[in-house]
Amino acid sequence: MKTKYIIGIVAVAIFAALAIFSFDSSKIEYASFPEAKDKAKVVQVIGSWDQSEGQDYNSEANTFTFSMIDELGNKARVVSTGSKPNNFDVAPMVVIKGKFEGNEFHASNILTKCPSKYEGEFEELQGTQLYNN
Repeated sequence: MKTKYIIGIVAVAIFAALAIFSFDSSKIEYASFPEAKDKAKVVQVIGSWDQSEGQDYNSEANTFTFSMIDELGNKARVVSTGSKPNNFDVAPMVVIKGKFEGNEFHASNILTKCPSKYEGEFEELQGTQLYNN
């Protein structure tokens, strides 16, 4: 084989390996609260707001806090910098991205699901294993 073909094959292999590595390192996996606490890295947790515990927005610190129950029934206090998402009060499902700091889950992002679009879907999914183990 000619030298330029060997160099080309090696270059393609290196770029493919780099692409796979950067995709793998940038993905954020789903976890339950106990798994998130054990991993001590950024994860996503699916669940619902525990309305019995209420919610609080501190305008001085610009933090929004609430309790959330993940799909396996584990509860944790969630702290997020910023204001409450617009449809938080009516959203049947919440996805938070962040990690544990002590006993609180510090969310860098809170995503709420539109209640009309996902009506009934959370009840069907609740208790099922959606996490990547």
